[in-house]
Amino acid sequence: MARDLLKKFYFYQEERIQTYKLFEEGFQGYLKGKPNYNFPLYRQLVHEITETFSKISKDIILIKNEMAETYSLNLIADCLDKIQENEKQKLELVAHLQMARQNEADHPDDETFTNQITDLKHKIKQTENQICLVMEDLKYESEELYQ
Repeated sequence: MARDLLKKFYFYQEERIQTYKLFEEGFQGYLKGKPNYNFPLYRQLVHEITETFSKISKDIILIKNEMAETYSLNLIADCLDKIQENEKQKLELVAHLQMARQNEADHPDDETFTNQITDLKHKIKQTENQICLVMEDLKYESEELYQ
């Protein structure tokens, strides 16, 4: 049933949020190890986080395809696709932000990294706002499923 698929999507979206929190906590722990960073442990964290995001993404793509192909709910499928694109962009920006934060920690006198961090945080916020807008569209497009 399409409504159940949508519930699954919201579950996966919540799982994404929790995964971002774990990623940030792990990164903060990594930064606290300065100057003797535990890179192998951090690399393992990145690997696990990447696998989690990849699985979530694949599951949402299956939901999107089923919404379009089985239920002909193309507008909902389009919303899911836009969310996927924005989430991919957000993850890339978060990875760049982490690199910039480490560079700033290693080179505190270099304002280049501080400016880069400010710029990346702004881009992440814009991307999150875009995700929220599409989530609103999704809510509107899926109202009929709940009637």
